[in-house]
Parts: sequence; C-alpha cells; structure tokens
Amino acid sequence: MAVHVKNMKELAKALQPTLLKMTDQLADRVYETINYFLLDYYAGYDPSSYQRTLDFLHSAVKVDAEPHKGGVRASVYIDTDSMNSYEKVSGLQVAKWSNEGKHGGIEVDHKPHVWDDTMRETVDNGGLLRLALDYLKSKGFSVRT
Repeated sequence: MAVHVKNMKELAKALQPTLLKMTDQLADRVYETINYFLLDYYAGYDPSSYQRTLDFLHSAVKVDAEPHKGGVRASVYIDTDSMNSYEKVSGLQVAKWSNEGKHGGIEVDHKPHVWDDTMRETVDNGGLLRLALDYLKSKGFSVRT
C-alpha cells in the first residue's frame, strides 16, 4: 500500500511504527548478547575467595523502543543500582571489573569483557546494521549498501 507524504512531519509519522519495531528487534539482539556474555562470565570462573550473589547475572535491562525527539530510542544497560547485596563494593565496581576481565577484583584466566564483548558482537562487527537493513527490506523498503 502506497503512503503519500507531503512533508517531513508526515514522513516521520509514517515511518515511526516500522522504526519502533525495528529498534525493539535491535535492542533485543543487544540484550540477548549481553546476557550471553553475563552467562559466560559466571560459567567461566568458580570463586573460592568470595561468595556470589548472582546480582550481576540478572542485572541486564532492556527498555522497549519509544518515540524520542522525532526519532526512536531503546536502551539496554546494566542496572548497577540493582546490585545492592555486595559487601564493601558497589554494583558499578562489579560491572567495571567484569569489563576488565576480573572476578571480584581478582585477575583470572577466564576473561570475558562483558560490555566490550557485547559491543564487538553487535555494533562493531556490523551485526546490528545488517539486522536493521534486513528488517527494512522485509518491510518493502528499498535499501542499498
């Protein structure tokens, strides 16, 4: 079905449902990937000097896509405020250590870098861009790369 657009405001309105769904799919991919690396982080090391709370394992959050300043946005992040059962260390510090390949501040052999690895596997490698292009093509948009 053809959509007739007379100005930029109408174009933005016509595109918004497609962009909302596409952005949700992109955020889902990032959320799945960060959870993969969180699981890898936990599976690769069994601490002997501290007891795990599993707060970090369950700290990833995805906020659904929403209209924002003429476009669309979604968020995926580590909710460091939810990690409140750690003793003598903040959730933010735990998240930083996980991105440095440390467990409980300790250097270990198994060193996933949870956030950086997620960005490498979604953004840096072009995966999200390919997913966006495929989505737009599936909705009938002519996309050239």
